[in-house]
Amino acid sequence: MMGIKDIRIVDVREEFVADFVFPMFRANAVYEGTYLLGTSIARPLISKHLVEIARETGADAIAHGATGKGNDQVRFELSAYALNPDIKVIAPWRDWSFKSRTDLLNFAEQHQIPVPKDKRGEAPFSVDANLLHSSSEGKVLEDPWNEPPEFVHQRTVSPMDAPDAVTEIEIEFLKGDPIALNGKKLSPATMLAALNDLGRDNGIGRLDLVENRFVGMKSRGVYETPGGTILIAAHRAIESITLDRGAAHLKDEFMPRYAELIYNGFWFSPERVMLQAMIDKSQEDVEGTVRLKLYKGNVIVTGRKSKKTLYSDALVTFEDDRGAYDQKDAAGFIRLNALRLRTLAARNRR
Repeated sequence: MMGIKDIRIVDVREEFVADFVFPMFRANAVYEGTYLLGTSIARPLISKHLVEIARETGADAIAHGATGKGNDQVRFELSAYALNPDIKVIAPWRDWSFKSRTDLLNFAEQHQIPVPKDKRGEAPFSVDANLLHSSSEGKVLEDPWNEPPEFVHQRTVSPMDAPDAVTEIEIEFLKGDPIALNGKKLSPATMLAALNDLGRDNGIGRLDLVENRFVGMKSRGVYETPGGTILIAAHRAIESITLDRGAAHLKDEFMPRYAELIYNGFWFSPERVMLQAMIDKSQEDVEGTVRLKLYKGNVIVTGRKSKKTLYSDALVTFEDDRGAYDQKDAAGFIRLNALRLRTLAARNRR
């Protein structure tokens, strides 16, 4: 009826987690301090498959339903052009005469395009969801002073309603990626799904955020990333004992730039690829096990161990370290680092 000749339904869950989510989490990527980039990281994968299917079928264009006000139009199209510079993009929201949801419904009715009944009324908010997270925006959420209604949350129980009991888990890492949960080896997608279930049941991963969109406006959204919230806490914990200080601090300095590249749609850019190479190099010895407690919205790290640990009991003990560290060396270290401060203080006193 609508002229569709070929429909492709592709299961990309394993690819999504292994090739997009996990590389991002190796960087501990967080946008504007809190957002775990759940929507942002899905867009380059969608564009990748759109471009691939267009090539396979001989199509010269792809299309998306993103509005002209949001980030997704940028993410879809930057990714598509990076993969095929000659691809054409059809964006009805932006290129045609649509100005509202009502316009879309009227167009569908005029052209005998079926619309489910639950889409005809005014939606209380819009939703985007994937294996990593769900995001809700618009309507009842537009006023950032108003508390989100509980019905907005789809991935998690309320922390207040979560069980009054601790859930203890262990996550094993290899080269910065989680490979086992409670001793059981899991594929990337299965791992994230299992962490999502644990996070959901314990009220973990809710975020009420006002963010700065790439196109220039501020936007309020309610995000839920239950498994990702657990994963980033665990990953930082295993890094804390396996990463050298200089490497860890340099990695953290690059993280905001890396996160911004993903948020703005530059996953396939050369600078993101360059940063990824550095990040992946840092993860070569990031392996071991992290123990966590999940309780009413909280992710609490209670232990970490690794064969590649840099943590030394002999160096940090308050007891006799048997010559592992000469405390007298600290005096010269402090004097050298104080030299410029003392020079400044002497000048100011004069």
